[in-house]
Amino acid sequence: MLLSFLITAAHAAPLSEAKAESHLPWYLEHEFFVLLAFVLLIAIAWKPAKKGLLGALDSRIARIRAELDEAARLRAEAETMSKDAAAKYEAAVRDAAAIVAAAKEEAARLRARAEQDLAEQIARREQQATDRITQAETQAVAEVRGRAVDLAVAAARDLAKDALQGQAASRVIDKTIDELGKSAA
Repeated sequence: MLLSFLITAAHAAPLSEAKAESHLPWYLEHEFFVLLAFVLLIAIAWKPAKKGLLGALDSRIARIRAELDEAARLRAEAETMSKDAAAKYEAAVRDAAAIVAAAKEEAARLRARAEQDLAEQIARREQQATDRITQAETQAVAEVRGRAVDLAVAAARDLAKDALQGQAASRVIDKTIDELGKSAA
């Protein structure tokens, strides 16, 4: 209603230049009524528009604040995960170094053990070879002695047969053979 009055008053203002040149007070001028109508329109429309505009701005601010809070939370979580990953990486590097060091120690120990086993095996085989050689020498000496005894007995028998005759010769030969057999064994 006030608005329609203002519009009517604005139209009632003089439109022609002749009338415009008449000196009316400023509050009756056409421009004054237009300005007054505009200010009243803005004042009337401001209250509902203010709620809607401020509500929209408040909701946008709240949404942006929530996004910022979520971003801060995600950043803190990412930093925590990054620190955890760095700690796990350092632990893995330490573990890998420890494993490598243990493997090197184990390899050195196994190598020393293998060298010791090889040396023992070589010594054992040398001893076995020496024992076989000694046994073969002993066996060869025994065979040579046995053969020498056999040859000596045969030679003695032949000589004794030629030198001794009869039953006395047989006793001497048998006694000598028995003594040679006992001394050879």
